[in-house]
Amino acid sequence: MTNDNINDIPEIALAWAREGRAVALATVVETWGSAPRPVGAQLVISGDAQMMGSVSGGCVEGAVVEEALAALEDGTPRLLTYGVSDDDAFAVGLACGGTIRVLVEPLGGAHGIDLPLLEQLVEARRARRPVAYVVDLADWHRLLMDAAAGTPLGDAVRARMLADKAGVDEVEGEPWFITPHNPPLRMVIVGAVHIAQALAPMAGLAGYDVTVVDPRGAFGSEARFPGQTMLEEWPDAALEAHGLDPRVAVVTLTHDPKLDDPAIMAALRSEVFYLGCLGSKRTHAKRVARLQEAGFSEAEIARIHAPVGADIGAKSPAEIAVSILAQVTERLRRPDSRP
Repeated sequence: MTNDNINDIPEIALAWAREGRAVALATVVETWGSAPRPVGAQLVISGDAQMMGSVSGGCVEGAVVEEALAALEDGTPRLLTYGVSDDDAFAVGLACGGTIRVLVEPLGGAHGIDLPLLEQLVEARRARRPVAYVVDLADWHRLLMDAAAGTPLGDAVRARMLADKAGVDEVEGEPWFITPHNPPLRMVIVGAVHIAQALAPMAGLAGYDVTVVDPRGAFGSEARFPGQTMLEEWPDAALEAHGLDPRVAVVTLTHDPKLDDPAIMAALRSEVFYLGCLGSKRTHAKRVARLQEAGFSEAEIARIHAPVGADIGAKSPAEIAVSILAQVTERLRRPDSRP
């Protein structure tokens, strides 16, 4: 089983269902202590006991499969709690045990997941449209929601989607399990310079789809950026074609206002979660003046992280790349700390 399989559980469940197989989904909804898998981790089980994914790294999968087969028989979901002993935890690479709570849902049946709902979820994921799968643990009511706030449940969904973290929230006296299905993270690096040579593969390892933009063909050669997606275009046009949304980080590295400024302006007009720009404080002061002259407000300009990167004393291109990725990660995982 590959990591891709782990990330594609809804797609696998739908494919199995369309083959006429009975299908159940198991999802980690809560954890305590050193749980083997995070909240939101999933396992799909077929009626003939085939499984893909993981909810515990191996310690309780057998028991979950048995419960899933029973759920397929009676059409009723289950909330299961497992304590992972120290011995079992050690067997899957943990230093100590923990406890997990697992939701098992059959596809179909009186209280199971409706096939059209699963189809809508898979289609949203395919279209890179952010959506949350929401289930009332009291009565098994389910729906898909976007990040629009305004109601108590909508506020909870929006918070979960911004944090990119599944979990159970008490909303108006009802326990709701909310699973964000955000599109893949993306990073656009403007400037095929030496820092970008280090940052692009690092960001790829961290889970980003990376695109490097530079109209100067000699900079963005395959020899300098092996295997990377390169766009030999002007940054503003490239960003417009690429699309900017709350799952995108933009980093400008050229030092050249003719290249950086159009990208910065495009990013400031969007909902990217991170915008970082290389340059000293003096360089950034000149950048701010240009943006003010172009009509950008103080609040908009304050979204820029400059000088780019976390303050870790980085000197070399690789160290600067590490500092940039650290700052990007902080802004992603701690949305309350965003400007």
